[in-house]
Amino acid sequence: MLKAVLFDMDGVIVDTEPLHKKAYFLMFDAFNIEVSETLYESTTGQSTINVCKELCDIFNLKDKPETLMLTKRKIFTDLFHSDPALQLIDGVLDLIKDYYKNGLTLVLASSASMQTITNVFNRFGLDQYFKAKISGADLKASKPHPEIFEKAAELAGFSKNNCLVIEDSTNGIKAAKAAGIYCVGYDSHHSKNQDYSLADLVVNDFSLIKYSLISERFKTV
Repeated sequence: MLKAVLFDMDGVIVDTEPLHKKAYFLMFDAFNIEVSETLYESTTGQSTINVCKELCDIFNLKDKPETLMLTKRKIFTDLFHSDPALQLIDGVLDLIKDYYKNGLTLVLASSASMQTITNVFNRFGLDQYFKAKISGADLKASKPHPEIFEKAAELAGFSKNNCLVIEDSTNGIKAAKAAGIYCVGYDSHHSKNQDYSLADLVVNDFSLIKYSLISERFKTV
């Protein structure tokens, strides 16, 4: 029986990906590195510090990964507060309210920093619906490692068999499946060139996984 839903944030709850991409590429310019679209897309779902560690290795940078990370975060924060176009993903607030109303425990499991998570939750008033929030930036391993979803299930207080993950990225889906948790892949036009083949279910509209539908489907898992 479905008891808890573990939400990714970027690309699932809010479309911060354009801001993240802009912030990353401004950071790349600041450190004079040329990152291809393919390389950038391969890092989707990873924490900023792990992306920066990878970049330091690839480009043999003398700067520390933490320096790159702080530069990117400052740029992103400035964009976050100045861009009025930032909105919740279509239909996600109705889905969150539907799950909450039907007694599901909701946990946020995002690779974003806790500062970014807090900014998003404050801006859109989401704290009232969620039991807990966990940032992959505070963990040793990043998606596709399963640690974040294993810990999210623990925070939810239920067996992984009673949990469902909603993810939009290749790395996030891999992390959910590596954790042994049922995963819904949200195929959004915001999330480009991601692989949903490992997801248990793929949808492009949140109404397709409203409580009445997903709870029945979950009983057959």
